[in-house]
Amino acid sequence: MDPETDAHLRIGFIGAGNMAFGIAKGIISGNVLPANIKVSAPSKRNFGRFQEIGIAGTNSNVELVCGSDIVFVAVKPHLVREVLNGISPYITDRHIVVSVAAGVTLETLQELLPENTSVIRLMPNLPCIVQEGALLFTRGSCAKPADGALLRSLLQHCGLVEEGPEAWLDIHTGLSGSGVAFVYLFAEALAEGAIKMGMPSSLAHTIASQTVLGAGRVLRDSGKHPAQLRSEVCTPGGTTIYGLHTLEQGGVRASTMSAVESATERARQLGQKSTTRK
Repeated sequence: MDPETDAHLRIGFIGAGNMAFGIAKGIISGNVLPANIKVSAPSKRNFGRFQEIGIAGTNSNVELVCGSDIVFVAVKPHLVREVLNGISPYITDRHIVVSVAAGVTLETLQELLPENTSVIRLMPNLPCIVQEGALLFTRGSCAKPADGALLRSLLQHCGLVEEGPEAWLDIHTGLSGSGVAFVYLFAEALAEGAIKMGMPSSLAHTIASQTVLGAGRVLRDSGKHPAQLRSEVCTPGGTTIYGLHTLEQGGVRASTMSAVESATERARQLGQKSTTRK
């Protein structure tokens, strides 16, 4: 996309939570000026960090929509219907509406907005805050390829951005959205193991976080399968294979797979609730 096109876009975020903040930070790392972005929320409680990076806040969703070309709906799934009902009369054919609400389907979004509205579902994750996110989006029936290309251009500084079918979005929520918490739990357990063996707590947690960061970067940048990298760390009769044996005895692989499955199913349940709630 033309950088000049990005620079002149007016972008609004309905909702002032972590996802909105992370995406906004990524966008202003590109060509969009903070002055061209606005955030809305019922209270001013979360406006401070947006204002620190030059983004203004408002308590009016309607004001935000009327002054935006792209509207990110970044509220909890159970609030989407109320929010869209409130802004629908002000959505025009110039708008692109991007929902980041977990489980809320394109069908539901399109029913709540004017006919022919360009709608995109986007699933980001928390590391967007440090521009290391994993984002997956899918376009609604009226969203053109150019709309998807524009969104990808805007989000390129947020991390990895991919497009796929809607059926993958709930899986992405379980894998990458909830998966962040699974990694945190593993990092906590790594540190606690070191603490148990006598290392000071602060040092153990610092080393655990660096271990997770370093392993992730090698995994991403090497292009190798995780199993290959794992085998490269193991030496016959060494420390790693003994530790891996203990993890396998504890069922860490099966438990992790089940955790992704459970989170995915919950995302689907949230989508069903959003569809049936009138």
